[in-house]
Amino acid sequence: MALVNEHFLKLPNNYLFADISKKVNAFKVQHPGAGVISLGIGDVTRPLCPAVTEAMHKAVDEMGSQAGFRGYGPEQGYQFLREAIVKNDFLPRGIHIDPSEVFVNDGAKSDTGNIQELVRWDNSIGVTDPIYPVYIDSNVMIGRAGVVQDGKWSNVIYMPCTAQNNFVPQLPDRRVDIIYLCYPNNPTGTVITKDELRKWVNYALHNDTLIFYDAAYEAYIQNPDIPHSIYEIKGARKVAIEFHSYSKTAGFTGVRCGYTVVPKEVTAATLEGERVPLNHLWYRRQCTKFNGTSYISQRAAEATYSPEGKQQVRETIRYYMDNAALMHSALTRLGLTVYGGQDAPYLWVKTPEGEGSWRFFEQMLYNAHVVCTPGVGFGPSGEGYVRLTAFGNREDCEEALDRIAKWIG
Repeated sequence: MALVNEHFLKLPNNYLFADISKKVNAFKVQHPGAGVISLGIGDVTRPLCPAVTEAMHKAVDEMGSQAGFRGYGPEQGYQFLREAIVKNDFLPRGIHIDPSEVFVNDGAKSDTGNIQELVRWDNSIGVTDPIYPVYIDSNVMIGRAGVVQDGKWSNVIYMPCTAQNNFVPQLPDRRVDIIYLCYPNNPTGTVITKDELRKWVNYALHNDTLIFYDAAYEAYIQNPDIPHSIYEIKGARKVAIEFHSYSKTAGFTGVRCGYTVVPKEVTAATLEGERVPLNHLWYRRQCTKFNGTSYISQRAAEATYSPEGKQQVRETIRYYMDNAALMHSALTRLGLTVYGGQDAPYLWVKTPEGEGSWRFFEQMLYNAHVVCTPGVGFGPSGEGYVRLTAFGNREDCEEALDRIAKWIG
């Protein structure tokens, strides 16, 4: 008899965004003429930029010829893309990364979920709260999170990010084996300064802690004083693994490509105290479980680093950030308290009069026909907030804001 992995049974019945989709679809069936506008799930709406589509067409033509055809590619990614990543994403910021430390993937979500396979099931983990659900759910699946007690996982150390602490998490008052950080933050849209990030790196160095740093939205940072990578902090190469994505940067949510940086200095220990480099372990894991990102997707990602590609990607990001500024201004005028939206495409909106997150979600859907994401779906500290995204078309954003104004007004 095959026995099920019972840790999967501890997961919530539905993934947050699947739950939202179910509720929205039910509303659409009941109200077919409502014309629902989604400002909830963070999918992009702008088309791929010309430099990217041209590169993809060229790659397809190559694959259609005998001379240009490629089968299985290198699991770690093609050298041309890894070198472009090092040259464009890190060297201009004074960060020295070797191409062998870069692992191309099919999007950051996969690696942020899979990276926990490298460490023992009984490591302690700390997360900022609220948090992107995949971080915790992937640890639940392996048995590391414990059980849910009063809305929290028993073996997870929660580090609240609230208006009271300006959404800057406090260092744990005890040692934690693994810490997840995401900046610019999903869901709150807030960022972390170099001084604050340095505290986390120093904590990790002092406590022999491993940091998983999700930098998927770094391209949206507008403030020149905000770090784009944890490796801008001295010593971070010894304690941090970093995740990047082209999904929101260049509209690759359907193309699928991102990358993970695993410095050769990052290690974890055996029970006997031997230090094991995680770069080699991750390479071994990828060779076993991953056949690499498609050649076409990697050529598309490479094109984002061309002069034309950089300019076109900046224009797309500016479009979304203009949406964010428009939304921030309009919602603030309505008397709502709004965070984020200045260095990230997410806005974290406090519900009026202490309304519950799911209740406010339903009210906005039924009264304004606009979809948001309930903040409590991201963790206990998200109760009393909703997340809005700036990834919609401008016309939809404007229409949604008009509807919200009529409803609230």
